[in-house]
Amino acid sequence: MPGFYATIARYYDAENTDKNDDIPFYLELAEEYGAPLMDIGCGTGRVMFPLAQAGYEAHGIDNEPAMLERGRDIAKTLKYGNLTHFHEGDATTYDPGVKFKLMLVPYNGLMHFHTQEQQLALLQNLRKMTLDDGLMILDLPNAGEIFATQDTDSVMMERTFLEPESGHMVMQQSISYLDRVTQLLQVTWIYDEISADGTLKRTTAPLVLYYFFFSEVSLLLKLSGFEVEAVYGDLNYSPYEDGAERMVIFAKPV
Repeated sequence: MPGFYATIARYYDAENTDKNDDIPFYLELAEEYGAPLMDIGCGTGRVMFPLAQAGYEAHGIDNEPAMLERGRDIAKTLKYGNLTHFHEGDATTYDPGVKFKLMLVPYNGLMHFHTQEQQLALLQNLRKMTLDDGLMILDLPNAGEIFATQDTDSVMMERTFLEPESGHMVMQQSISYLDRVTQLLQVTWIYDEISADGTLKRTTAPLVLYYFFFSEVSLLLKLSGFEVEAVYGDLNYSPYEDGAERMVIFAKPV
């Protein structure tokens, strides 16, 4: 059975066209720290391409060939595509042969690593890739807010969008369950694609995500050769406090 991102690869860019609120944040950091930079879980290059357009050498790693193929195809059409480098591999062990000034783990990327063993292996490997005077950014949801919400068995409508290759309308929905003991969120994404003749094709794609608490991430970072320099409640540097939407961690190599 294909993995989650292999299943939804052709929908990914269309459903995320409005996900660009973090780009100015990463551009500011790139201006301060410089290049090269690495995007963990880069997918089709959502974060990489704006950084390359600004003149920064942007590397990305992902383990899903279908996503990387799309990213490389996009790069071929862009004048600045030569500044992007897509690596296929396991981020817990991969050695790109380059060290980075900026190590980015964007929007929820760390949540794909479900066990403590995987989490430590990843962060320890990212430390090897990060220059001693570099910086790593982890952008995660504030788990406290999620754990305080009430569960629902309802199917939730997420968005509608046009799939560009076919021109078909797609309705994206989800149903989820949070296990508060294991800290795992089980999500099933549902894509209902409507063809020109009104035929509906349904694609379902299950995904598991792990929710982190700040004290937990701090310890994992310490064991991996990083120290927390700062933590914020969003990408605008708001305080990380009760009610904060995000948990944005700045980690410096020790």
